[in-house]
Amino acid sequence: MRIGLISDTHIPEAALHIPAQVKEVFKGVDLILHAGDIYTNGALDELEHLAPVLAAEGDDDYLGTRNDKRLKNKHVLTVEGVTIWLKHILWWFPDQPKRDMYPANPDYQELPDILVHGHTHIATVENKGGTLLINPGSPTLPYYRRELGTVALLTVNSGKIEARIVRLE
Repeated sequence: MRIGLISDTHIPEAALHIPAQVKEVFKGVDLILHAGDIYTNGALDELEHLAPVLAAEGDDDYLGTRNDKRLKNKHVLTVEGVTIWLKHILWWFPDQPKRDMYPANPDYQELPDILVHGHTHIATVENKGGTLLINPGSPTLPYYRRELGTVALLTVNSGKIEARIVRLE
């Protein structure tokens, strides 16, 4: 399964629409995961013309995205035996013993294979404590500058994972 990863679009503040370059990169994906700070449902609607969309509620997503069925605080998916969490803010680091510190919190019990997050506007792919952390950056506001930025592509095939950041041009 090919999954397009995007975050921090800030539509219409950073750009009026999802950049055409994003649509080119995401052509043929099976699913799109948006890691929050969407601002308007219209951004999700644009992406949904390409593939089904799930989105994490960002810390700046207020009235413009409320009551959208695609939006949750946290999505938990299993794709070909791989567990994926979609959340806006990375609120823990898998190499720290949070499960021992917060035993009553279900977010710290079973850690995912992949955690897709946003918030920083900085694209990263790194493995921490056995969890692959992916931040696709921002296609419209990387490093909080109005310019073309990044998205990411995730491929899960029979339990094998490949993730890469794509710089938009």
